[in-house]
Amino acid sequence: MTNAADPIHADQQALLAALARLMAPFARLCLAKGVPIQAVEELTRQAFVNAARTACGDANPARLTSRISTMTGLTRREVARLQTQDAPELPPTRTSATDVLTYWISQPAYVSADGQPLVLARQGAAPSFEALALSVTKDVHPRSLLAEMQRLKLVAIDPAQNTVTLLQEVFVPRGDWPQMVGFLGTNVGDHLRAAVANVLDPAPAHFEQALLADELSLDSVQTARRLIEKQWRTLVTNLGPKLQALMDADQAAQRPQDQSVRIGLYAWADAMPTSTPDPASLPGPAPTTPPATSLPEAS
Repeated sequence: MTNAADPIHADQQALLAALARLMAPFARLCLAKGVPIQAVEELTRQAFVNAARTACGDANPARLTSRISTMTGLTRREVARLQTQDAPELPPTRTSATDVLTYWISQPAYVSADGQPLVLARQGAAPSFEALALSVTKDVHPRSLLAEMQRLKLVAIDPAQNTVTLLQEVFVPRGDWPQMVGFLGTNVGDHLRAAVANVLDPAPAHFEQALLADELSLDSVQTARRLIEKQWRTLVTNLGPKLQALMDADQAAQRPQDQSVRIGLYAWADAMPTSTPDPASLPGPAPTTPPATSLPEAS
């Protein structure tokens, strides 16, 4: 029997506690859409097999199934079956219309001094919608892009002035469930991959931090939300041109452009816990009471 004080056992228990926190919202999501637990179990088994296969690297192919079986606790027959299964593909989330929106809110030529998207002429030299669309893609005609963005209720057209106004600075595909969960998979997936890599790697390589503030009123939470949205707009406006400059420099220097970076910002507001665990029941030293606002913490 494993001793409860064993450090490996303690690490596993801490990990399971973290997984319980992660699984709760996904269980809620699956129940809301009628996804049975058997389907989730199948994906979990497949994920374990794929992770074990990656961890084995260049292991002897003749013994690979046995090694994966030992690592995962699955039978050899189950491992062999799962290795022939393809994981479901995420719905696409990036489109020319979303690229135009991102460019519009981030490039200096298309925003005002305070970072607000400009009202654009439909045609003509930059800054115009035509020039904006052509700078993003030459595979889709600007008129087609404008029609698609109008369909998505991202823009409004003023026929009298022949101008285009951006209505939304954030694209949330409310009427498109597959695309919404596609964003969930890509955004949350990359966030989780960064956190896991930082936990496993002795030298964390990915920026992943959070700021916590509690003891707030509902009114203050609403104010905080507006502050967060303003910070996001500032982040996009400042980083967008710099990232574009890096891409342009890579292209000019003919460096391999085979890397990507995803930058996100999230906020979650909820009622504070009404009770806390008894310190005597927790392993290790008794925890101290955290301050109302904690410093950023990295995985």
